[in-house]
Amino acid sequence: MDAEERELLAEALRGTMTATPPGAALDAALAELGWEDLLADEPDVAVPLVFSLLGETGAHASLLNDVLLVAAGQPGGGVVALPYAGGRQVVWERADAAGDGEVLDAALPLRAVDPDVADGGKAAADPAALAAGRRALGWWLVGTGRAMLDLARTHALDRAQFGKPIAGFQAVRHRLAETHVALEGAEATLTVAEEELGSLLAKASAGQAALDAARHCQQVLGGIGFTAEHALHHHIRRALVLDGLLGNSRELTRQAGAFIRAQRTAPRLAQL
Repeated sequence: MDAEERELLAEALRGTMTATPPGAALDAALAELGWEDLLADEPDVAVPLVFSLLGETGAHASLLNDVLLVAAGQPGGGVVALPYAGGRQVVWERADAAGDGEVLDAALPLRAVDPDVADGGKAAADPAALAAGRRALGWWLVGTGRAMLDLARTHALDRAQFGKPIAGFQAVRHRLAETHVALEGAEATLTVAEEELGSLLAKASAGQAALDAARHCQQVLGGIGFTAEHALHHHIRRALVLDGLLGNSRELTRQAGAFIRAQRTAPRLAQL
């Protein structure tokens, strides 16, 4: 897929995510656009593009199930029991309602389950599938972080104090710059991540970058950033939930440290 084709696909996906209600309706709309074929034929294009756009638009769909199932050599369309921070197991339902069980976020059909409840639960035990899922979530978190950064940047340019936009204040510029650098670093890590350890570190980096974005952007927005009605609140909640899926940034960092101690060496993660 060349650059022009990729841009056209991105425009179609962005328009679909913006115009279609999130959840089951968006699942169906993306299926009509050929999501499953694209995932099977060009996963290196499908995953970064689709999941980063989910973050940027604030939409949600149950596509993480497909990523893990396909990576494990199983057909898509099912659901997978997913590890969650704190040793829990959750399921991202295909329906709009989360069903029985603890609901992690009222906006998402994501509920806690016993490990053996969901069909296809073994996919999450496959190292390649788990790595693929972590990369997908990493792209989603980066997209969410970029959405928060855009909201904060727009506010800083529009909001004036002492007769000039607050974007000119050094403290505001530093927060926005730190957010940008964190997100760029996470994206660079995701771009080169392939193996299990690289994917683990990439997801941890993306989760931390999204949490940093939430902290910095909320400060830039000031009081309005703490209101549930503002779009930033939606993205912060989404970042907190996604960070916990397949291990949060703190747990994954500890896992990476344990892996390196066990191997007594740090493997090369990227060819520079």
